[in-house]
Amino acid sequence: MVLRYTAGFRSRLALGGVLTLSGTALSLAQPLIAQRILDRIARHQPVTGLLLVLGGAVVLGTAVGAVGYYVVETVGESVVRSVRRQLVTRILRLRPGVLDEVNPADLMSRLVADTTLLRQVTTQSMVASVTAVVALLGSLVLMGLIDPVLLAVTLTAVVTMSVSVRWAAARIGQATGRTQESVAYLAMLLDRDLGAFRTVKAAGAEAREIGLLTGAADTAWRRGLRVAAWQAGSGASASLLMQTSFLAVLGVGGARVASGRLSLADLIAYLLYMFFLTQPVTALVSAWGQVKVGGGAAERIEAVLRLSVEPVPVPAVRARPPGTLVTVPAHAVSLSANGVGASTEGNDGPGANGTHEFARPGPEDPAPSQVAACATVAFQQVVFSYRTGLPFVHQGVTFTVPAGGMTAVVGPSGAGKSSLFALLERFYDVTAGRVLVDGRDVRDWPLTDLRRSIGYVEQEAPVLAGTLRENLTLGLSGVDEEHLWNVVGLARLGDVVQTLPGGLDGWIGHRGGTLSGGQRQRVAIGRALLRRPRLLLLDEATSALDAVNEAALRDALAAAAETTTVLVVAHRLSTVVNARQIVVLEAGQVRAVGTHADLLYSDPIYQELATNQLLLPGT
Repeated sequence: MVLRYTAGFRSRLALGGVLTLSGTALSLAQPLIAQRILDRIARHQPVTGLLLVLGGAVVLGTAVGAVGYYVVETVGESVVRSVRRQLVTRILRLRPGVLDEVNPADLMSRLVADTTLLRQVTTQSMVASVTAVVALLGSLVLMGLIDPVLLAVTLTAVVTMSVSVRWAAARIGQATGRTQESVAYLAMLLDRDLGAFRTVKAAGAEAREIGLLTGAADTAWRRGLRVAAWQAGSGASASLLMQTSFLAVLGVGGARVASGRLSLADLIAYLLYMFFLTQPVTALVSAWGQVKVGGGAAERIEAVLRLSVEPVPVPAVRARPPGTLVTVPAHAVSLSANGVGASTEGNDGPGANGTHEFARPGPEDPAPSQVAACATVAFQQVVFSYRTGLPFVHQGVTFTVPAGGMTAVVGPSGAGKSSLFALLERFYDVTAGRVLVDGRDVRDWPLTDLRRSIGYVEQEAPVLAGTLRENLTLGLSGVDEEHLWNVVGLARLGDVVQTLPGGLDGWIGHRGGTLSGGQRQRVAIGRALLRRPRLLLLDEATSALDAVNEAALRDALAAAAETTTVLVVAHRLSTVVNARQIVVLEAGQVRAVGTHADLLYSDPIYQELATNQLLLPGT
């Protein structure tokens, strides 16, 4: 799993490895040269040439090793860059529903922390392992040539150390995984508090939240200490075994020198190799621990790369063969737009268990083309649930939105109004039925074309950190300056432009923190109008506006309805009394469709809403 991240960088990684190995080879030669020097000194022979060779080997080995290290480091940075690019691309292409179940702070932790851990194992540990193995084997071979008996003593320590390191490495990997989970949880808590910063302060909950954050930090600390303890323990065990081995070699070697079976020069050369052996052994121990740490990071990264993303823009019928049956509750198809039973295309009647089955349309419908005219919208027997096992949000919703003009959707909270927009934008797909734009299923639209034709103002009216201009032109390029200023006027943003240092190019803070709720809504409306959409979706878009700004924006939206189709979700009926049609939704079903005047006297739910808002004559 880990090695695949180096694809595309393996030639550079190999170059770094070759350079590092060359430095190691020069280091391996140094004890042999030192042995020759000692032999010549013992024979009273000149050693000037060998001293120059030894000095050259030291300098050249250090230089080559440094260059190799630099090459490996650049590969590491390239690996991190590549993985982070994959992650941000994947995250921004996720299905919106995925974020209902995945914590955004955990995604950020994997993007930042886990990629850094992965860097260590894909480059440093990999090259260090190969280099250490070559150095270890080379040292052992040369040590065996000097004295096989001393080599046997050394190998006993090396084998024992390998067993202990392998045992400790498994526990290091487990402890590291738990530590990363704790760090991600801490990031989630902090992100939650920063997202509702003023609410936390207004509720006087700072102490409680600080307690939660510090508790999470303490948990991460304790788990980090466990990782450090295992790493320290494995390193200390390796060091202890090496030192014990050195003492054993010194004792046995001294006895062999005394008996004449080994020369003093050979013993010194062997001991130099013993000192040299410490570095690759330590590197292998460290690399093995990093492999376990990096393996856990790689698993967390792979989990993100496996998350479901939005479909490639091809007709949806390829993803689900024509005629595929979807089972839904029988009561979900019992209501039409006017609350009367209606027939449904593809409905074969209720089954024995009280359900209906629907067939998806076949591939004979071509993918729609985008035209400049106002869009039409139709919901046909839509059944929808956010996830399997959850209650149905929509149960047979059917109504049409004609081209141009304003259509409003009203009803009690939880009726499924905002979810209609989520289906139109294809943030989610229907469980059964169809959502049509210009007479074609939205699943047959390329997502880019579908969303380019829609202007969407969310209920929360989110604003990104940046300038006012960047927020208004989000997703657009080459915006005409005259059109931009025209939209600024229509969205009643003139006061915002005047008060911001820098005007349109003024910074509006993290998540628009320098703006009021009403100003953020006006920015969101301006952003939607700037797109010149064929379909404008407004979800409680004026709920935070004062009466003056609401009236002005109501006039602007009425003007926009002359050139685009406007679909509004509203709790405040004052914003939609002049709508061409009003759809009353209740418990995921359409109970009535009509004008404000019609519904005042024909639908009890609408009457109640109007009475509560003092919009019924005589109240």
